[in-house]
Amino acid sequence: MTTADTWKINFHTHCTYCDGKSTLEENVISAISKGMQILGFSSHASFPLEYSCSIKLNQFQNYCSEVLALKEKYKNQIDIRLGFEADWAERFCKPDFEVYKKINPDFLIGSVHFIDNGGSLLDDLIAIDYSPERRDEDIKKYFKGNAREYVCSYFETQRQMLKNSSFSIIGHPDLVRKFNEKSPFFNEDESWYKEQLKETAKAIKKAGVISEINTGAISRKWLTSPYPSLYFLELLHDQGVPVMLSSDSHFKDALDCSFDIALNMAKKAGYKELCYPDNGTIKSFDINQF
Repeated sequence: MTTADTWKINFHTHCTYCDGKSTLEENVISAISKGMQILGFSSHASFPLEYSCSIKLNQFQNYCSEVLALKEKYKNQIDIRLGFEADWAERFCKPDFEVYKKINPDFLIGSVHFIDNGGSLLDDLIAIDYSPERRDEDIKKYFKGNAREYVCSYFETQRQMLKNSSFSIIGHPDLVRKFNEKSPFFNEDESWYKEQLKETAKAIKKAGVISEINTGAISRKWLTSPYPSLYFLELLHDQGVPVMLSSDSHFKDALDCSFDIALNMAKKAGYKELCYPDNGTIKSFDINQF
């Protein structure tokens, strides 16, 4: 366990290289002003392909070079890490250190944003978090109106990612509920849904990755609580899955958005420590140091 007095960190940070609104350096300056010790950049990536929200292939080198330059420039003020939020779409891309070995990132966040519908392009796939209207259209078109099958397909896709990839952190592990608070389409208390969470918690444990407690949907005004839900987080705790707080920030002022809510939920679920990836290992610190 580390012994620093505080460990205010964020590894899930987007910038203008993908769909973020702030530049890399604007995020760094904001993180320093907020007293962060570590800032990890994690632009959307679907290497060796690209889609509308991801880094363009011809920008990968620029992104990496700029992150490393900022790491050197601000080395006496903050520890900057190079990473990606790498998408899983089985026929197209996966979050795997072997895939990204030429880039040699410090960490990878493995995320499922799509369900495969057999389309020929990555942008053709079913987007989980686009909008409630798009969600309802996709459920009607691809699942004959069966919301349960849609949700189960999302979690099965996630379990396939966990089984067949190598990454550091699983991103927003119940993203499928993003719109369920304002635009409900299934009951999170039903037994079939809880069973999906139980199976996924086991898969996360087996994969040996960190689960983030992600406040991104709070900053976007879709949810009033983080991903994962408290029930899911309790399951992760029971499985012994390490966790970390992440803002999934898309603009510089949101780097620590609602971390107080996420921290309290982690404590309520029973967590005593928070973690972060470091040189292929997982480091932990007392939750009260955050």
